[in-house]
Amino acid sequence: MSDNNFTTNDQERLQHHEEYDPEGKSGRAMRAIFGVIMIIIYVGMGILLLINFFNWSGDWEWTRYGIGVLLIVYGFWRAYRQVKGID
Repeated sequence: MSDNNFTTNDQERLQHHEEYDPEGKSGRAMRAIFGVIMIIIYVGMGILLLINFFNWSGDWEWTRYGIGVLLIVYGFWRAYRQVKGID
């Protein structure tokens, strides 16, 4: 009998959470907007580094290429995850 009440209480709690989810549609929309903004920032910073917008020269030139490519690749990875709904 105790197991039956436990299952019922869990089901009621799950149903209550689904009905009164504080992060309903607005929470999902904000996460989607934040995700798109971060994709733009990652890809944009990568491009800025590749075109030497910050005037890195000398010993730091190899770093800007590496970090620029890494940021662009990560931006595309986040975009893929955003589109697929993994995030």
